[in-house]
Amino acid sequence: MHPVRTRWSLPTAFGSLKVCRLCQRRAFRSSTRLLAAQSPQPQGKPSPTPVGQSPASYKAPSKSEGFNLETLGRPIGFHRPPLPGENSGEDTRSLQERRDDFVDWDTHIKRRKELTKAVSKPYFRDFTNMQYERGKSFLANPRVFRADRALFFPNFVGTTLANSSKPADTTLVLLNRISLVSVYSSDWALKQVQTWTSEKHNPDLRRLLDGSKGIAQHVEVNIETNRLKHAILSLFKGRLRNERTQDDWDKYFFVRKGITDEIRENVGIMNAKVGYVFLVDGACRIRWAGSGDAHEEEKQYLNKGLRTLIAETTGSAKSKIPPQVTQ
Repeated sequence: MHPVRTRWSLPTAFGSLKVCRLCQRRAFRSSTRLLAAQSPQPQGKPSPTPVGQSPASYKAPSKSEGFNLETLGRPIGFHRPPLPGENSGEDTRSLQERRDDFVDWDTHIKRRKELTKAVSKPYFRDFTNMQYERGKSFLANPRVFRADRALFFPNFVGTTLANSSKPADTTLVLLNRISLVSVYSSDWALKQVQTWTSEKHNPDLRRLLDGSKGIAQHVEVNIETNRLKHAILSLFKGRLRNERTQDDWDKYFFVRKGITDEIRENVGIMNAKVGYVFLVDGACRIRWAGSGDAHEEEKQYLNKGLRTLIAETTGSAKSKIPPQVTQ
């Protein structure tokens, strides 16, 4: 039985043309096939991208596709020294400045690019990358970076175990001290960091820190951007205090705001679910870095690097700090 054809009038230069819906569907299918035939077809399969080179990549390629961890061959960090108060995540602009940014075209384009980049990042990317080397991003360097070529560790703002109400800056804690900085955001990442720093896995490191007579210290940065999870984490502060000496309470930071993609990419924190460790000198320069689970030789590199930095500090009267840092 022939389907009912509903006719409608299509205005033309010569009057009205009667067209049924069946003819419309046939014309649409024909035009769709024509466009598909004219569209260029992708040639071959795109080459895999190594982990850490593309922040928006969905997953790291497997070893069968050519995935191999590479040594961190160049300094990481920022070219400008950090300042206390930076990266707090708080908008300190006046109402007039906010209005100006709202109508400014350049600011609009910049914000639109940021939103596009955030939307294009797959939600499960970090979880997917965990299947490759347990999320390890890079191999640690055998030696520390030279002081004249090292880049700066950014400032983080958060509360500490010593004071839960007043914001504190990591830069003020890192100045004039050799610091082993641990950065993590989950229990999985914490366990990875402990393969580098705990007395069970690396007793030589703990002896170096305890025997440095205050020259070296261990600073922990616990990042949790989710408001609810951050509130739950605050309930365990009592247990965290019991696990540390009172002198170390002001060296444990809870950070929720100010962690941008720019900071993660410059410092090498390519996977938010993985733990990272850094050796930072008294001028807040990153002299060495490690990621994920520690290999045996990497722990030796860490211990050797800490000894080198301690020797540099004790060999000079005082670490040279750029004047911008003390502002």
